[in-house]
Amino acid sequence: MNLIAPRIVCVGTHHKTGTVWMRRVFRRLAEALGVATHVVYRNTDPGILPPRDRVILFSWSSAFPDWLLDRPDARILHLIRDPRDVLLSGMRYHRRASAEAEPDLHVARDDLDGRSYQQHLEHLPDDDARLSFEMGEHHARTLKEMCDWSYDRANTVEARYETLMRDTGGTAFRDHLRDLGLPEPEVETGAGIFWRHSLFGGLAETTRRDPALAGHVADGRVAQWRKALPSAIATRYAERHGNQLVSLGYENHPTAWLEEVRHAA
Repeated sequence: MNLIAPRIVCVGTHHKTGTVWMRRVFRRLAEALGVATHVVYRNTDPGILPPRDRVILFSWSSAFPDWLLDRPDARILHLIRDPRDVLLSGMRYHRRASAEAEPDLHVARDDLDGRSYQQHLEHLPDDDARLSFEMGEHHARTLKEMCDWSYDRANTVEARYETLMRDTGGTAFRDHLRDLGLPEPEVETGAGIFWRHSLFGGLAETTRRDPALAGHVADGRVAQWRKALPSAIATRYAERHGNQLVSLGYENHPTAWLEEVRHAA
């Protein structure tokens, strides 16, 4: 593909992989640069694009329309996270998410005896049962999205949540912005916004986090699974999804990582 100077920047994440973080960073960046933003879906029409101006497009499940993915004037930032931490974060979030934020969690389901997803999580006896349920539901869909993504597109910048959470100096984020085609002054603007909206930066003090952010983020640390994933759930996860951990580059072996699990259960 012959890439040309990009005017379309796409930001793709998956559920609990840093979506709120990237949404805030890139929307503030768009405001600073005077660039329009839109959320897109698989069925979004090309008419959403401005004729000549730059634009930033978001997809919170990386479900970009086909006509957009291989455009030579587009660059895509695609962010993934260790699926084991996605499982833990998802289960915690789904227990408390409001109907306004996550309406699907509050719809009564016949297969759950009339309970909603959230009610069913609360009805289960312990976190082992909750994580097991989550693993077969929301988590399975998120993991499939990450595994189904095409990782060989020339116009895509592949990023990891873990790298950005350790990027306290903004070095990696600056490189990502350069790869997205931003000129150096805009890269520096973006790096400042990135720091101000990071849990290790401007939001390190919990008192500086607004209620909307607090509702989404309980613990953003990397590799929580080593201490927080119950051993029985870890074993089940390795059996079901060990190969996906390898394919995503988070492990070299489907089950060897179980030796690192330090949960007392």
